[in-house]
Amino acid sequence: MDIEPSGEGEHLWLLISKRDQNTSWVAGLLAQLAGIKRGDVGFCGLKDRFAVTSQWFSLYLPGRDLDLSCLRHDDFQVMRSARHSKKLRRGMHQGNKFEIILRDFSVDAIALQERLNVIQKYGMPNYFGEQRFGHQGNNLREAQTLISADKLKGNRHGTGLYLSAARSWLFNLVIEQRITENQLYLISEGGDTGPLWGRGRSSVGGVVGEIESRVLAPWDSWCYALEHAGLKQQRRSVLVLPDDIASDWMAKDQLKLNFSLPNGCYATVLLREIAELYRPTEVSI
Repeated sequence: MDIEPSGEGEHLWLLISKRDQNTSWVAGLLAQLAGIKRGDVGFCGLKDRFAVTSQWFSLYLPGRDLDLSCLRHDDFQVMRSARHSKKLRRGMHQGNKFEIILRDFSVDAIALQERLNVIQKYGMPNYFGEQRFGHQGNNLREAQTLISADKLKGNRHGTGLYLSAARSWLFNLVIEQRITENQLYLISEGGDTGPLWGRGRSSVGGVVGEIESRVLAPWDSWCYALEHAGLKQQRRSVLVLPDDIASDWMAKDQLKLNFSLPNGCYATVLLREIAELYRPTEVSI
């Protein structure tokens, strides 16, 4: 992480390594094992469940020492601990580093390196990854159910996950259409961004505004729900530039990739840009 704990403070920061467990589940376990409220556990962002990942968590422990042996659990391992004055919160980190090994992977090595060079120089579409939408798109189906019942209200009502999925889906639709019409690489009229829908008037016009209006028109009920869920309209970059891309053939059919991405960007999107690992079926909503 790009923030280092100071060594003093009311919050105990823990570097946790986990396998096949999501961030929220581990946060709940830490609260239970430490004997604190779930809201006293902090973290910067959500890591993929189906991977080996490491990330920092913070435990609010004012005036209290904690024996780390009480945090032993089969679902995770404490790699490092340190005190700090602040709780970890969403968005505090600036990016993430990835090391991914692709197995049973066959591709021309020269063509792959050329593709990686293009991505590093010009960027790639800043899609939200498929994991944002749940297994087989279930988060989107639940979003539709909530929208139809006028119950998509945000985190305070327990529906924030589906609200975010709906917002992300609309963004992806716009980016997909811009690629189809060869209009992704635009910098004027707000063309370097796409919509994260919410309340307020869109700040873009011209070709970009026309595409967004046309793509979102069939989704007016979703736009209406997002506008009335307490969200303000925002913009997200349509392109992302990975840093420090490196590839290493560990065996004939095993490729290791290392790279860094800004906060909120998805490693699975980069993988999709270099190879069609699978073709998900279209989500029926």
